[in-house]
Amino acid sequence: MKDADIVSVGIGTDARAAGRLGDFVALTKPRLNLLVVATSAAGYYLGSSGAPTDWLRMASAVIGTAFVAGGAAALNQVYERDTDALMRRTRMRPLPDGRLTPSDGQTFGLALATAGLVILAVWANLLAAALALATLLIYLIVYTPMKRRSSLATIVGAVPGALPPLIGWAAGHGSLSSGGWALFAIVFLWQIPHFMAIAWMCRDDYSKAGFPMLPVVEPDGRSTARQALAYAAALLPVSLVPTLVGVSGAAYFGIALALGAAFLALAVRFAFTRTDHAARWLFFASITYLPLIWISMIADRL
Repeated sequence: MKDADIVSVGIGTDARAAGRLGDFVALTKPRLNLLVVATSAAGYYLGSSGAPTDWLRMASAVIGTAFVAGGAAALNQVYERDTDALMRRTRMRPLPDGRLTPSDGQTFGLALATAGLVILAVWANLLAAALALATLLIYLIVYTPMKRRSSLATIVGAVPGALPPLIGWAAGHGSLSSGGWALFAIVFLWQIPHFMAIAWMCRDDYSKAGFPMLPVVEPDGRSTARQALAYAAALLPVSLVPTLVGVSGAAYFGIALALGAAFLALAVRFAFTRTDHAARWLFFASITYLPLIWISMIADRL
């Protein structure tokens, strides 16, 4: 074999290895996991009395939570590979596209989730590990199969989605208290307008896959809009609770009030118009709102 051929084979092997690694990373839903990392880190910081001093525990809480969330995402994709293949926005994922096998995804997901639980139990604390295990079980055993049966799955799925900041709080604070539950409630309530906007914009995809999302089972969008509006309205006063329980101060209170009012206004607009344009604005507002809330809460503690 010529030297050029050897180099070509080497480059091709490296490219395949890099592509396969990228596919495993894609199984963890990295954009979603970035949110998990951010909220668990914020939960740890806010749950610590003063500035965190045990950086190993903080890193363990964040990494362990991210691993459990990534493992759950991979196992979820193993279960939903057939429906993912029917949806335009998910058909190119590694499993429906055939780049990885279900066995690959299952082994990877179980290994990652187990590693995360061990990290939390050994280097954070058992309470954080227990909450992470609850997140994993609710997401995989309750929420994932329920998505094919009921529109209520969105509400159920918001529970594991809101647990990462509580896991961080438990690791930093050592117990569950009103501050941690306030963080959980904010993320829980935020998810419903966020997901209702996505469900409305992607209703045709969900219909093809057979998911009974609210915009699919009630195409006029009234129930979708009502839920988005109700939870956005509930989010506004709940977002102020961190100040009331001493997690943050007056500056955060004012910012949260302004952000919550703006978010609610866009939910009202979507409720009255039920257009893709209004849903898109609500979606973009949601992905802006949550980071700003966390940044404001943390900045008020510095």
